[in-house]
Amino acid sequence: MIDVNVNEGSMSGIQTPNPEFALRVRESFARQAFMAHIGAVLSDVAPGRCEIDLPYREELTQQHGFFHGGIIGTLADNACGYAAFTLAPADASILTVEYKMNIVSPGDGERLVARAEVVRPGRSLVVCRCDVLAMKDDTEKLAATALATMMLMHGREDGRSGN
Repeated sequence: MIDVNVNEGSMSGIQTPNPEFALRVRESFARQAFMAHIGAVLSDVAPGRCEIDLPYREELTQQHGFFHGGIIGTLADNACGYAAFTLAPADASILTVEYKMNIVSPGDGERLVARAEVVRPGRSLVVCRCDVLAMKDDTEKLAATALATMMLMHGREDGRSGN
């Protein structure tokens, strides 16, 4: 059971059922070969929150030189997933059920930062939101916002189960 005290929409009073949540999230993130491939870094983890940074590389862009929308979506999906995973019991894993993303401005920057937080925790489904920011010349600009639903899979290890 997830014990949450919601204060005016904030998740500041959140308590996770797993005191080792941060280590577990970091270990899981480290197993994601695609995140390593694109150069993403897990920069912050807290109960109900996650932040992922991605430095600019030309290989991650579309034809105008902006970060590709697929990359922006990948960051939003992963940040939401790990925000939700911070609230998972030690015997549970997590998968994305769905997400909806609005790109509101080009991903034009030296790096992207995806900041996600849990909006509504549940026993099986966790709803999260994420803002993806384009950082340029020490300023941040909202590039996209996403809303995601994550599924807690109780009794399932967070690792490969075989192929």
